[in-house]
Amino acid sequence: MIITEPRWKSYIVETTQPLFTPEQCKLIIEAGRSQPQEQGQVGGGSGGTVDTKTRTSHISWIPFSKMPEMYKKIEQVMLQTNNNHFGFEGMRLTEPAQYTEYPEGGFYDWHIDSDVNCQHEPPVRKISMTCLLSPESEFEGGGLELMSEGKIARPKQGQAIFFASFVRHRVVPISKGNRKSLVMWFGGPSFK
Repeated sequence: MIITEPRWKSYIVETTQPLFTPEQCKLIIEAGRSQPQEQGQVGGGSGGTVDTKTRTSHISWIPFSKMPEMYKKIEQVMLQTNNNHFGFEGMRLTEPAQYTEYPEGGFYDWHIDSDVNCQHEPPVRKISMTCLLSPESEFEGGGLELMSEGKIARPKQGQAIFFASFVRHRVVPISKGNRKSLVMWFGGPSFK
């Protein structure tokens, strides 16, 4: 069982142990690389645009049918984390996983993952997750900065960070190598 601990604030939680072994991380990387690649967009949905001043990364989407055990494990940990820390109602897996690669110079500037204007129908994104798939030795830079400058999370390979989707965050530029990660979002009914 993976136990989660609070990090900085109650809306940022890092797993105390990796969710996936190095071998499982390699399988996820292979699954991500086997799907059509696209340049990471800003704004999401059908209104997303490529904006290299805000984000430079390559992404693909892993179908639910391709890695059902991965999805099952992540959803179980998300539900446990939500019960222990966030307490959001009706949480469930709502979107396929995004496999992301940040090459040297790649980054994603400050943003939030939820619709601040609440213009879309439920399910509303409430919890975001990022899981590092690369060994930490394969890249430099690329830390996940949460809330404000200086609060950088540096998970180990296979380790995940769950955070409220309304938490401001960014991926700082990669100075060397290639950072590979898995990103997911979980939703539920509108906030009350």
